[in-house]
Amino acid sequence: MNPQTQDDWEILLRFLPAQWEEKALELGALARRRKIDSPQTLLRVLMIHLASGMSLRATAAYAHKENLCSINDAALLHRLKVSEEWLHWMCVEILKGMNNHAGLERPGCRFQLRVVDGASISEPGSTGSDWRIHYCLRLPNLRCDTFRITSPKTGEDFQRFDVSPGDLVIGDRRYCKRRGITHVLKGGGHVLVRFHSTAMPLFTRNGKPFLPLENLRLLKAVDCADWDVYFRSPGGKELQKGRLCAIKKTQEAAELARKKLRAGASKQKRPLLPDTIEHAEYVCVYTTANRHSLKTLDVLKLYRERWQIEPTLKRLKSIIAVGHLPKHNVESCVAWLYGKMLVAVLVEKLRMEAESFSPWGYPIEGSPKHREKPQQ
Repeated sequence: MNPQTQDDWEILLRFLPAQWEEKALELGALARRRKIDSPQTLLRVLMIHLASGMSLRATAAYAHKENLCSINDAALLHRLKVSEEWLHWMCVEILKGMNNHAGLERPGCRFQLRVVDGASISEPGSTGSDWRIHYCLRLPNLRCDTFRITSPKTGEDFQRFDVSPGDLVIGDRRYCKRRGITHVLKGGGHVLVRFHSTAMPLFTRNGKPFLPLENLRLLKAVDCADWDVYFRSPGGKELQKGRLCAIKKTQEAAELARKKLRAGASKQKRPLLPDTIEHAEYVCVYTTANRHSLKTLDVLKLYRERWQIEPTLKRLKSIIAVGHLPKHNVESCVAWLYGKMLVAVLVEKLRMEAESFSPWGYPIEGSPKHREKPQQ
């Protein structure tokens, strides 16, 4: 084996969580040692398949050529399947270590900023979505916070993510749901979400309906404003306080939004309500953060930064190649996705290490203890 390749592999191992080898046995990835006799060999062969894009057959042939192991493609597929929990565990542990790193919050902001979104993944020959990744990253450093893999029937919702006190969770219009917002509030966090006029009815403090358009029509170009509004908790009569922040679009931006709405309605063969067309003239953002924490302009600026999660998901689909599954059953699909996400989080951790440059090019944590020469 090429000495440089071996050195690179030894360096990569330093980025893995503690006890990753023991977990391979505990989580059943290496219940049998036939053909593959160690966690290092198993992970190395799987990473050849996952990171390089080699087919299972090509991976098996390469592993045999490099004297790693002698295994066929069917046996390697089985190894991938039984490694699902192990791969998932390593992803979670690496992310925990990354998120404990200093500097997660934006300077001058009292919140921990988290942006959430989802991406659909399809299998070969599929005419629709077969899986969905629910993805969360931190601002301003764009580090992956957490992710979850579900069926496409599991919709995008704040409920897919754990929430801690001090979190400000940012989402697009699909996350404007009362249950999801209530979930964030119960966790001690706050939301900042694009307002969906038909999904979340608003009320005044006295419980009377709040009609957004009556207030939005008073806005002039370049003006922004906000109003105290309330929504009714799911299954109860309790009113939850929030703010509706809005700014009027330019004529060009409003017309572009109307064209998209008409195209979407035509494609789905559904009627387009007049109020929906009028709402396209404004950007409305709902937040539970008070004015002391976030001013109106700050709310709108923070929502503008939500778009940064979209190129991140596109990179996952293109560079890491999670956009099209080469597997055909549930076990292998989920294991393959967790393996791909392990590649992604390792790349992210390598990027973090590059930000805090060290002359030797890799972390010294976990290195063998140095041997001091005895004093003469």
